[in-house]
Amino acid sequence: MKTIFLFLMGLILSTSIYAQESSVFGVWKTIDDETGEAKAYVEIYKDQNDTMSGKIIKLLQDDEDTICEKCPGDKKNQKVIGMQIIWDMIKNGDQWIDGEVLKPENGKTYSCKVWVEGDKLQVRGYIGFVYRTQTWLRVE
Repeated sequence: MKTIFLFLMGLILSTSIYAQESSVFGVWKTIDDETGEAKAYVEIYKDQNDTMSGKIIKLLQDDEDTICEKCPGDKKNQKVIGMQIIWDMIKNGDQWIDGEVLKPENGKTYSCKVWVEGDKLQVRGYIGFVYRTQTWLRVE
């Protein structure tokens, strides 16, 4: 009986650890797909309406007071740290889809799809059939 209990506890713990590792939620280090350089830390979180969002919590190359000069609307001339750059993502199986991602460097907004591959987060921004995918790394 004790052996069965220990086996079940081990199974439950390993399943919860796996689920945590494969979750999109947490802090991720963004990697520029053009330069290969780390740019920022982004916190991915669930909103009150069960959509997924992400905001910049730390810049790795720029000054902490950097503002988004090219951003549209209410994000224009706002600090990049604390800025929501991913929003309205809806869960669809193992992916989050139909949201948007903002690239603060150029102020452009793209349709977005996000999914986890192992310990990496794939963030795809696209316009129509043209897309670009960045690989982000989980921050421990």
